[in-house]
Amino acid sequence: MSNYRRARDAGACYFFTLVSHQRLPVLTDAPLRAALRRAIERVRLHRPFVIEAWVLLPDHLHCLWRMPQGDADFGARWSMIKRLTSQAVAVPGTVSLSRSLRRESGLWQRRFWEHRIRDEDDYQRHLDYLHFNPVRHGLVPRVADWPWSSFHRLVKEGVYPADWGGDAVVDNCEYGE
Repeated sequence: MSNYRRARDAGACYFFTLVSHQRLPVLTDAPLRAALRRAIERVRLHRPFVIEAWVLLPDHLHCLWRMPQGDADFGARWSMIKRLTSQAVAVPGTVSLSRSLRRESGLWQRRFWEHRIRDEDDYQRHLDYLHFNPVRHGLVPRVADWPWSSFHRLVKEGVYPADWGGDAVVDNCEYGE
């Protein structure tokens, strides 16, 4: 088994990217969104964390979490969230033998990407990247047009102006994936 090196700083802020298996565009489907929300709520009851920002796209999601003091186990949280979400919804397609032997569904890629936020500039870059992602992928012309994003909450809190990420030319976009 691979031994992946991950940042393990209790109380830190982390940026995550999770992708659906084979980039299946199902994450914004209503039943899956509801199942994901319920899974997160259940996990947060027993293993708290703060969601600072979130964007859900058809085949992947990005989010910023702040872990509680004395706790850096985001891996267990993601494992539970992925399992609970998978158990709640049926995903089209067949599950390979390899995935079946590992008791994995056909919903999520096995791993996820994580980045420990280093400082305030790093935080702002990842916050902007996360919210601009639907525009970058050509899903909407303006950040405010994407419904499954924490952008709307952050506008109400005064973090972003409502027209941030307005009609953009994606070719010249400074945010990459």
